[in-house]
Amino acid sequence: MVDPEGRIVVLVVEDDESYREALSRGLTLEGFVTVDAPDITSAREKLRATKPDLVLLDVMLPDGSGVDFCQEIRRDSGTPVIMVSAKSEELDIVLGLEFGAADYVTKPYRLRELVARMRAVMRRHQASTINSEIISIGDIVIDPSRREVTKAGTTVDLSRKEFELLALFTSRLGHVVTREECIDALWWGQDLLDTRTLDTHVKRLRAKIEDDPAAPRHLITIRGVGFRFDSPA
Repeated sequence: MVDPEGRIVVLVVEDDESYREALSRGLTLEGFVTVDAPDITSAREKLRATKPDLVLLDVMLPDGSGVDFCQEIRRDSGTPVIMVSAKSEELDIVLGLEFGAADYVTKPYRLRELVARMRAVMRRHQASTINSEIISIGDIVIDPSRREVTKAGTTVDLSRKEFELLALFTSRLGHVVTREECIDALWWGQDLLDTRTLDTHVKRLRAKIEDDPAAPRHLITIRGVGFRFDSPA
């Protein structure tokens, strides 16, 4: 839904009526336009009808899992999702992020914190939408608008995080991207992140885009600092 005043339209999916109404009022005062839904069924209908800019999605809903619905949203559209839940266990947060959430906020939280995270997510989303020019590096072709990658004409099946890592590295072609920058860009500085998670994603990405992952020509590790993506000589 395009707001005539250019405000961000947010779909709030929360089964607790009093909490949902209070959150909607607070966000309205902060300048957002809100649409709300108490469950996945009604959220699915309002998602199609209003096409919001952002979804605030509770994890525990009466008719299904918010994590599963998040996957559905990310599969069918580019609308960013922020998971909101009382659950704060590391596994729950990691699952939410890995299954497509742009961020994960645990209750209780301050409205200002939530709003700051919402605006940060929207900035990243808008920046990724703008940077949609097709990139060719050697035999690797990246189409950001379609989120597709081919190597020597063959489609490369990348996970969401792997694609975002590749997009980050190629946006800084020939320059070092520090480990901290990777974590901040993809996991938003989450304290929960074991740095081995980043290494695992880099290893998987390298295995898919390099002719010889053991002797990479593109994705180079700069020991103790980060990574650099090079064009072939």
